[in-house]
Amino acid sequence: MDYVIRPVRADEWQQAKELRLTALQDPAAPVAFLETYENCLERTDEFWRERTTGASEEGAGGVRQFIAEAPDGSWAGTVSVLIERPDGGVVFGEGASVHQAHMVGVFVRPEARGRGLIEELFRAGMEWAWSLGEPLIERVRLYVHEDNPRAAAAYRRIGFTPTGETVPMPGDPTSRELEFAVPRP
Repeated sequence: MDYVIRPVRADEWQQAKELRLTALQDPAAPVAFLETYENCLERTDEFWRERTTGASEEGAGGVRQFIAEAPDGSWAGTVSVLIERPDGGVVFGEGASVHQAHMVGVFVRPEARGRGLIEELFRAGMEWAWSLGEPLIERVRLYVHEDNPRAAAAYRRIGFTPTGETVPMPGDPTSRELEFAVPRP
């Protein structure tokens, strides 16, 4: 594989913004992401700077964004990992009863799909989560929309299995998000 999988750097906010806006224009975006392209277009440069800094190695440590960088420096994909603690807030789903990581913002550009990038992005994100000190992360989870079988199949290939927990899709209580998880090895 010719791609480098690495954490985003704080000064790369413009690339992070561009990749997110591209992801939000993907045909699967309505069932894959909890925000819209139009909403993100309204965000200020300061928002993108803070978001990228917070998810970088220079950030506070509770979030890490990983990217797949091509030899020409372009970004082909991304995933972010949020650390959830029982005494902290939760981004989506039920409150954390264990120390866990939550994978979000998964995207690989269409022209880069089928090359193993999603597996490599997840490997990097999960290795980072498992490497954190006490208290140890007990599991890594994610949510996938019930109408997104392509993503569900990719997550199963990586080793995620359905937990049985479902939550309503924000803005559409008739649709469900399915929780998948991997326990600590």
